[in-house]
Amino acid sequence: MIENVTFWAALSVAIVVIVILAKTAVVVPQQSAFVVEKLGKYSRTLHAGFHILAPFLERPAYRHSLKEIAIDIAEQICITKDNVQVGVDGVLYLQVMNPKRASYGITDFVFAIAQLAQTTLRSEIGKIVLDRTFEERGAINANVVAELDMASDPWGVKVLRYEIKNINPPADVLGAMEKQMRAEREKRAVILTSEGERDAKINQAEGEKQRVIKESEAAKQQQINEAQGQAEAILAVATATAEGLKRVANSVIADGGHEAMQLRIAEDYVDKFGNLAKEANTLIVPANLSDIASMISMATSIFKHDASGSAGVTLPPSDSRQA
Repeated sequence: MIENVTFWAALSVAIVVIVILAKTAVVVPQQSAFVVEKLGKYSRTLHAGFHILAPFLERPAYRHSLKEIAIDIAEQICITKDNVQVGVDGVLYLQVMNPKRASYGITDFVFAIAQLAQTTLRSEIGKIVLDRTFEERGAINANVVAELDMASDPWGVKVLRYEIKNINPPADVLGAMEKQMRAEREKRAVILTSEGERDAKINQAEGEKQRVIKESEAAKQQQINEAQGQAEAILAVATATAEGLKRVANSVIADGGHEAMQLRIAEDYVDKFGNLAKEANTLIVPANLSDIASMISMATSIFKHDASGSAGVTLPPSDSRQA
């Protein structure tokens, strides 16, 4: 009988010890924080590790995760600045920074921040027109985060970011937007086509202008080259003629030159006179045709004209004879 009593007493003591250890020994996981109350009043905050509490005096009243929390914000109807109703939903990311304030600053900070996110989003959507809601997502997200972070600071919670997931306008508004976008695309296509045609015409005109300029420059250069060629040819002929006359003059001055000149003039005279009958039936010949010496003397006197330019020779009388 005594052994049974001892057994039950030992068992009771063991149970009490186990209960006391369960109440006093606390293991806090990583990235977690426990808020401990002593006799209903805040005592301290426990972070990751093993901790011993005062039996029956202290207890972990609140348990918070220090990890980043993602909250789904349900779709709500927002009215834009141009009075169009759109359904908007999103996702909110937050993190507990002060477990004490998160425990005693508000009853349910997750619910409060979610409701505040919806009201802030409605306010931000109401500031812009429908067309800009799709373009200003980044600005809307930033404004919502700024407002929520300011409001949640007393609660010990940090709002990290907010992202809009979907913006759903009514079906009739979507149809109108599609028509508007189609018309805008057609407008841009027409503008691009006209600009392309304009540029093509400008390029063609510029090319024609350059072609005319090049042709005129080529014609100008051709005329310059031809004129230079003709001038050089005339100069070459004049130079050759002057050189020939110079040599003839030198030959006449030399010994025997005068007699050679008379012989040359006589030969040329006879040759030219002989060809007169081949060109016409009527000839005008000198009266002293048989006097070749006088003709040569006349030609020689012509060659020896004075510096004033007068020949100093009187042509012999001539008569007309029928060939």
